[in-house]
Amino acid sequence: MGLEFIYKEECYNIIGAAMEVHKTLGRGFLEPVYQEALKIEFEQEGIPWADEVLLDIIYKGRLLDKKYVADFVCYGQIILELKAVDRLTPEHVAQVLNYLKATKMNLGLLINFGALSLQYKRIIL
Repeated sequence: MGLEFIYKEECYNIIGAAMEVHKTLGRGFLEPVYQEALKIEFEQEGIPWADEVLLDIIYKGRLLDKKYVADFVCYGQIILELKAVDRLTPEHVAQVLNYLKATKMNLGLLINFGALSLQYKRIIL
């Protein structure tokens, strides 16, 4: 019996919006350009989102002053981290995992607009 994808339809919608942005803009822009274009695509597709979301970090039961900043939280449950690099690295995956640990959310999407074809990874905690 295989594992069922969590938030399958939501991920499909988010990735589809990112593919449209990549298809329209191509690669070579800085991350903030893709982020702004993605907001427009999310609005057109009816995808609920919040951007530049401050994420609390707890250390030994104490709230730290330092915060993480997620590029997006979509559907109130999926952390979306954008990159515009040649290739994704283990450090990028670790960043999303840290966001998931900090928020107790279960799913993050790491999307890279910098490669020839759109790259994305589903990261589950």
